[in-house]
Amino acid sequence: MAPSFRIGTRGSPLALWQANRVRDDLIAAHGLAPDAVEIVSIKTTGDAIQDRPLSEAGGKGLFVKEIDEALLDGRVDLAVHSAKDLPTELAPGTSLAATLERADVRDALIGGVAPTLDALPAGAIVGTASLRRGALALRRRPDLKIVPFRGNVQTRLDKLGRGEVAATLLALAGITRLGLAQHATEILDETVFPPALGQGAIAVTARADDARVRAALGPLDHFATAAALACERAFLAVLDGSCRTPIAGLARVDAAGWLSFRGLVLSGDGGRTVEGEGAGSAAEAALIGAEVGRDVKGRTPPDLLAAFG
Repeated sequence: MAPSFRIGTRGSPLALWQANRVRDDLIAAHGLAPDAVEIVSIKTTGDAIQDRPLSEAGGKGLFVKEIDEALLDGRVDLAVHSAKDLPTELAPGTSLAATLERADVRDALIGGVAPTLDALPAGAIVGTASLRRGALALRRRPDLKIVPFRGNVQTRLDKLGRGEVAATLLALAGITRLGLAQHATEILDETVFPPALGQGAIAVTARADDARVRAALGPLDHFATAAALACERAFLAVLDGSCRTPIAGLARVDAAGWLSFRGLVLSGDGGRTVEGEGAGSAAEAALIGAEVGRDVKGRTPPDLLAAFG
């Protein structure tokens, strides 16, 4: 018998962990047989490009293009992504159908020669694939040398182990999901080293007109995480953020349904920052994020805005 649901995902160990988490949750929510949910691994353009930053190749949309194509032509029924990898505009005909409860949003330093960012030697080389992490590291340590650092989590750890860099920065949620959290030598406070928008959250997309799949995903949707993500993505959309833009921010929703959000943009060297804050009912999450985005954009110097898009 054909499976009831086919999940599209990238083939990296972390992506497969996330897809299996959604598979397990679907099975548990609906009492399905284990073979009723199939995982389909799809190689994306973003995975194939390893020799240069994605910002030079077309941005984070390269991680979802082939998966969206499989979703729209019916080869898969739903797709699982790291929320921070989703473009601000989803492919026409697709929609965000569920957001799982968010994990730890913080970044971790994995130090090869020193355990903390402050303890790294002067001029130390730090590898990261994220402009945000690079800018935030330079804001704290302008003497550091930031170099592009591609590959999956284990590949980056292996490069660090060979001494190619003095340290690297990774999402704590990712290394925890892979059972590699012991490699973290410093957990960076999100108030001084704010995360990527959507960091720590798993997003599930489906065809917009597929009522069966959207209904099946309903029990997996976590209200507070979905509201936080809606706020953060609205902020990003106003700023037209992409892999070429160092942008950070975090929305939180308390037990009473009150949302608070702080977002910021940075220059590539971390020397300049424009921040904004907003708060209100989680029901107005997207409006809050967009309002903060317009405020930040209005106060951002033209030369910094020129880097956007």
